[in-house]
Amino acid sequence: MRRAAWAGALLSLALGGAAGADIRIGVAGPMSGQFATFGEQMRAGAEVAVEDINARGGVLGERLVLDIGDDSCDPSKAVAVANNLAGSGVVFVAGHFCSTASIPASAVYAEEGIVQISPASLDPRLTEERPGPGIFRLSGRYDRQGAVAGAFLAETFADRRIAIVHDGTAYGKGLADATREAMQAAGKRPILYEAYSPGETDYSPLVSRLNAAGAEVLYVGGYHTEAGLIARQMRARGMDTVLVSGDALVTEEFWAIAGRAGEGTLMTFPPDPRKEPAAERVVERFRARGIEPQGYTLYSYAAVQVWAQAAEAAGSADFEAVVAALNGGEFDTALGTVSFDEIGDVTLPGYVIYEWEEGWYDYLDEPAMGAADRDREG
Repeated sequence: MRRAAWAGALLSLALGGAAGADIRIGVAGPMSGQFATFGEQMRAGAEVAVEDINARGGVLGERLVLDIGDDSCDPSKAVAVANNLAGSGVVFVAGHFCSTASIPASAVYAEEGIVQISPASLDPRLTEERPGPGIFRLSGRYDRQGAVAGAFLAETFADRRIAIVHDGTAYGKGLADATREAMQAAGKRPILYEAYSPGETDYSPLVSRLNAAGAEVLYVGGYHTEAGLIARQMRARGMDTVLVSGDALVTEEFWAIAGRAGEGTLMTFPPDPRKEPAAERVVERFRARGIEPQGYTLYSYAAVQVWAQAAEAAGSADFEAVVAALNGGEFDTALGTVSFDEIGDVTLPGYVIYEWEEGWYDYLDEPAMGAADRDREG
């Protein structure tokens, strides 16, 4: 375990370097490619967290050094990134974004004794089938997100024709399936359920089928790029169908693609961490740098905070000691106070509904729960 890291430490000693002067950690996600907007959120969150922690003296009196890995949400690249990070001697990784990257990378981290805290991967299998005790999740799960979306659709649009489409990915189909299941459990069946091909620019055949079916509400299990294009093409056809989707729309790029066609779009995401009193100073730090800490920015910041606090509590950056601290501790973060359950899922409030208006998103209804009223079922 940690063979590459030990080799690096021995080389440093052989060359007369001061081994252990820094603690290396990593952030990994789609820094390039279709989902780069989310990778940039993660990178910004981790970078500012490292700056803030180092300004307060680092961790265990040592400075944090951040390595950045780009997986482009590709499984094979994610494994290569994980191996490269292990080779550089990191003890912790905030990552990855896509579950298709996090899950294969988690096997490397488990083998190498590296703590992984994903700020954004929603596939239940990441924690339910985790390959080792050091795999944690700070985000929610798509089965729980779908349960909220399905119940909302069934209640809010009880008398409307609802169609469900997905992009065929583990995330998109998983979210669509969970939403359909919850909607049907509440007594509402979709008029149409089908897949579309991600990465296209022309969704007019899909829009034609939706129009012919009389879809008044469309739930999209997929990412912001395709959702924005579908919204535009529905409006161009003269359809006033309400678009509803998930957390992949928590980026300004959705509005840049959809434009005015995105007005009134609904989506699910946990309570906005920017509105947490605990995040006020951090949010100001980001905005002073010209960064709006939207989406998963503060989740990535909090992932670094959690690991740092666990290491301090353990008195060591050693894998076993930090894992024990993560399993038994509560951590004060930009998300509020967080802890983890027995499989590594975070115990934070569930999902709420947002609406896009005038180029930005905000709560459709202010959530009833606050930082002091955590839903321990996640």
